[in-house]
Amino acid sequence: MLEYLRIRDLALIDDTELDFIDGMNVLTGETGAGKTFILKAIQFLLGEKLNADMVRKGKEKAQVEAIFYLGETEYTIRRELIAETGRSRFFLNGNVSSQDAIKELRPLLILHVGQHGQQRLLQPTFQANLIDDFLEDKKILLQKEEIVKEFKNLTHEKKVLLQKIETLTDKRELLELQQTEIEKVNPEENEEENLEALRSQFKSMEHIQASYDEGLEILYGNDGNGGLINLVSQLERVLSHLTKDSEIEHNMDTAYEALLNFQEEIKELSSRFRNVPNPEIDSDMSLNDIESRLYQLAQLKRKLGRSIKQILALKEEVSENLSFLDACNLDILNIDKKEKELTHTLQKCLEKLNVEREKAAKSFCSSLEKELKGLGFSEKVQVIPEFIEHNINNEGKEPCIEKIVKLLWAPNPGQNPQPLDKIASGGELSRFLLAVIGLQQSQYEDATLIFDEVDAGVGGITLNRVAERLSALAEKRQMLLITHWPQLAARGKNHFKITKEFINDETYSRCVRLSKNEREKELERMAGKE
Repeated sequence: MLEYLRIRDLALIDDTELDFIDGMNVLTGETGAGKTFILKAIQFLLGEKLNADMVRKGKEKAQVEAIFYLGETEYTIRRELIAETGRSRFFLNGNVSSQDAIKELRPLLILHVGQHGQQRLLQPTFQANLIDDFLEDKKILLQKEEIVKEFKNLTHEKKVLLQKIETLTDKRELLELQQTEIEKVNPEENEEENLEALRSQFKSMEHIQASYDEGLEILYGNDGNGGLINLVSQLERVLSHLTKDSEIEHNMDTAYEALLNFQEEIKELSSRFRNVPNPEIDSDMSLNDIESRLYQLAQLKRKLGRSIKQILALKEEVSENLSFLDACNLDILNIDKKEKELTHTLQKCLEKLNVEREKAAKSFCSSLEKELKGLGFSEKVQVIPEFIEHNINNEGKEPCIEKIVKLLWAPNPGQNPQPLDKIASGGELSRFLLAVIGLQQSQYEDATLIFDEVDAGVGGITLNRVAERLSALAEKRQMLLITHWPQLAARGKNHFKITKEFINDETYSRCVRLSKNEREKELERMAGKE
């Protein structure tokens, strides 16, 4: 129920507050006075878009605020439209909210019946949903939706699987070639790095051996007869002779002693150069083996255009893809089996649903005919359900037929039943929609009914019948009724008049609640009395 509505700086409305009550709340006024803006404000509040030019000239923002009640629960909703940016903000119970949250609440709060409702009435989907509202057991609809969802997921899974099979089948020759190349070399994780480290160790040993050989060559000469060793021996002989001569012994004995010490150092150095260090290398491979293996890995990397790490990943991927191709036939068979089982389940479900829909359609059309007769249609008016078969399982081998209901009607005797959009006038659609609203078994029973000129194209005795039906609805639910007819306005419990004023070259749309005397004058105006 809508209890309170305030509109500020929206179009022609500067500041208007409306307090609504249970039952029928009537809004009247001359054409162009601004009744439409009241509805636009409510629609804007509940999620519809408005352009920035709807903000009153010279104002920073427009604001619409309302208080709704669903049972005992109060909802305060406010929405602001910023003139500069055209953006809007939602507030729910004082807190910033989202448009999606407000739109989710909308069907619980209002049910708008106007030209938009008439257009919906012409849509086959809407007509089918009307029949489904009359199903005795709506669980079957949920069951069908769950099966169809599962069916679609399975179909999608099969489609993806077949696409992958097709892609991999085209690449199978390449995959097998890559697998052969990789298996031929059979690289291992971190193998290249380990081989590089081993090669560095062997290269280091070669360098040390060369240095030791060079040291021996210096000591002994190229042919083993020269070198430093031979030079020291010759000097030893010379000094040995000189030290025997008493005249020079004193001058050479120190040098001779030093030479003897140096000769010992040379012998020690020679011994060290002959004993080359031989650190243990933890590998059974020789340097040639290492170089050969590194070459194999380099060739594989060049052929496949990948690093060893990437090649190992490719090896796993290729293996998985080839294994998938080998096992995919079994997967397809399993999916086909599930498809067949689901098809059978869906067929059974649809058979039951189709029978229930036929019952619901018969009950709905019979009830609707009674409603239409009460709204001024012929006593012979007919509403006939046409069942259109639709195969849900378009991609499967076995059809799953669902019967979709489309409404045909013959408003007058002797007419062939036809779709609503072929022969229904605007006034007839208004009454037809009113009859449907009266029949709908809606879960949103607290929603406010908003009728926007539902009386269009209706007059005379028929208008009185429409008024009676609206009154009957208003006894059960809150209603906002915009009308130009005094016969309808007179039945309202609460009457608002929308007028247009011009002050200082500015236009204002006013909406005020009428007193008893004011209401009588407004009804006289609507009836064309002076």
